[in-house]
Amino acid sequence: MTVEKNASSGVNFLDMQAHVGITKHMGGIEATDELLSLCHIENAHEVLNVGCGIGVGPAYIAKKYNSRVVGVDISEKMIEWSRQRAREERVETKVEFRTADVLDLPFEADRFDVVFAESVLVFVEDKARAIRECVRVAKPGGYVGLNEGLWIKQPSPEMVARVKDAIGPFIPTNETWQALWEASGLQERVVKICQVDARTEVKSRIRWIGWRWLLGAWGRGLRLYVTNPAVRQSIKEMFDVPPEVFEYAGYGLFAGRK
Repeated sequence: MTVEKNASSGVNFLDMQAHVGITKHMGGIEATDELLSLCHIENAHEVLNVGCGIGVGPAYIAKKYNSRVVGVDISEKMIEWSRQRAREERVETKVEFRTADVLDLPFEADRFDVVFAESVLVFVEDKARAIRECVRVAKPGGYVGLNEGLWIKQPSPEMVARVKDAIGPFIPTNETWQALWEASGLQERVVKICQVDARTEVKSRIRWIGWRWLLGAWGRGLRLYVTNPAVRQSIKEMFDVPPEVFEYAGYGLFAGRK
């Protein structure tokens, strides 16, 4: 098992998640349910989950709404996890997974009833282009939804730097995300900004991923921690983020109709 390094002494945050087999987004299952409701998922026949991670979202939608779901992720390893998750959830006939980049989605225009992403565009530098791609592949009358991390209020430059060292992306402010959404061209736009509660966040993520899967991921992570010095450094940087970050950090739910 190899893990790529980033520019610092640690490893790439997303690559480590892929190798361990874990993924996350703020708000957990409750945020996903609310975002899907804003996108009128109950009327969707075909759904695209951009940045599907280990495949929790596609399996969840296929089971709960009986929709056909296509999941894409830039990581081939995440796609492997997604296919395993679909088999374990017994929804492999209702889901399809492909390696793809949100900046160049390999689908024709006007295809999907719902296109959504959770904790994906925050890691993409050209967020406006990523939003345009999501809108392009949505059907006229279909919906695009995002759940993305943001700063509810501006923290100190030191805190911004420590968070960036830990997870990589430069997190936008609430105002930046809202401006991007205004420029999306979508109609009936909805924006909901949510504060993060650390204890609720942990419980919701456990519910989202499931204990059995989490235990396996933690076991793989522990092996990496013991055997890979770069992983140890990366984990130390993650835990170096001060708890006060939750006073400033939150997430936004963005939905709109094409």
